[in-house]
Amino acid sequence: MNLPDVGDSDAEKLAETYRLEIDKAMKMESQKRILQNNDPDEISRLQNLSLINLHNDSDKDLIPALMARLGPVRAALDGHGGSIIIDDSSVEKLNNGKYALSLILNLDGACISCGAAPGTLQGIQDDLIADKEVISVQFSKSMLDWFSDLQRDFILQHGGVSFI
Repeated sequence: MNLPDVGDSDAEKLAETYRLEIDKAMKMESQKRILQNNDPDEISRLQNLSLINLHNDSDKDLIPALMARLGPVRAALDGHGGSIIIDDSSVEKLNNGKYALSLILNLDGACISCGAAPGTLQGIQDDLIADKEVISVQFSKSMLDWFSDLQRDFILQHGGVSFI
């Protein structure tokens, strides 16, 4: 069977169309799973809390409030019994006079040493940085001990996150 000749730009457009469709389907499925495993009213309540106030008050809702701010990566964490752990945090004064959190995070549950951890870490970082009350997200360098040499080299070179 002869297929029509598709130029490079047409192939790129088609690939981008498929990528966008898959991205949309993944977001819808992850949202469905998040809502199956969590109370929507509680997620909303947590999303409306100030992370700065929770940090300053050492409130037990800080981690749930951070989790409530995660997008599709939360479905993976929930599905694998994982969560984030705050190894260290501080409130930084920004140049505009406002305050924001600087976080050093770790993972627990089955997320430890998962082969998808690089993507999970980047998803956590990207979702939390999108919040106006978070200025920095780094991960504990102790996490690197979970990985094989190959995984460690990969995450350090291509993971898009930093370890401290």
